[in-house]
Amino acid sequence: MFAGAPYGGPMPNPLFLSRDIEVLLDIMRRLRGPDGCPWDREQTFATIAPYTIEEAYEVAASIEDDDLKSLPGELGDLLFQVVFHARMAEEQGLFDFGDVVEAVTDKMIRRHPHVFGGAKAPSDAQGQKLAWESLKAEERAGKAQSSEDRASILDDVPLALPALLRAEKLQRRASSVGFDWDDAGKVVEKIAEEAREVAEAVDQDQRQEEIGDLLFVVANLARHLKVDPEAALRAANAKFTRRFHFIERELLAEGRTAATASLDEMEALWQKAKGTGL
Repeated sequence: MFAGAPYGGPMPNPLFLSRDIEVLLDIMRRLRGPDGCPWDREQTFATIAPYTIEEAYEVAASIEDDDLKSLPGELGDLLFQVVFHARMAEEQGLFDFGDVVEAVTDKMIRRHPHVFGGAKAPSDAQGQKLAWESLKAEERAGKAQSSEDRASILDDVPLALPALLRAEKLQRRASSVGFDWDDAGKVVEKIAEEAREVAEAVDQDQRQEEIGDLLFVVANLARHLKVDPEAALRAANAKFTRRFHFIERELLAEGRTAATASLDEMEALWQKAKGTGL
């Protein structure tokens, strides 16, 4: 903690104690304090949550771009979001940063009995993943027994997850109790069925529903094929961006823009880009 009162006294030399989590916690106290930042003081869990999600995506983007030099900064931004939420909770008497650390420490020890207990270690990563899911299921069952209402196995799949990722997690949970297709071929057949229903939809509401069903089944196919649907779609987005940039560069070299080119011309350039390996 800084010298003097929590909200008073000079900030320390940035090179001194800059690796100490207490410095970060005190920075957050000062930002939320009476003489702190007006913007930080007026934030709530709800207003900060979108920034938390955004910072998590920034971490993922650094990893995807292999920009490991920026990764410490992005992880720091994400850590600051945790500190922000913990500080707001502490102000309301709910919990503090120490409780956050204690909760995750307890969870990691509990879910790794082969490391911290006497359980036999799984033979590989897949075995560990199955063991992890089994432990999580036991925890959910324990919560259900302590509740007046029996909890669903779907209850703790976060609503705030990207829709494609949440679809995959919902399907994985349902599969854990046997509600699933037994092979990927049947999922492909279901995709064809859903595509036909999209084509047969008669109004916008029905089209939206049927396209949602189609996307949901595509996510299921990705799960059966052990493909991360979010990663697959991000890769497709990146590929589309590379090829469209190629089209724009080729047209610019001719003194033209995409707005002045015909669809056939752009399609030809797209195939050219594809032929270059983009």
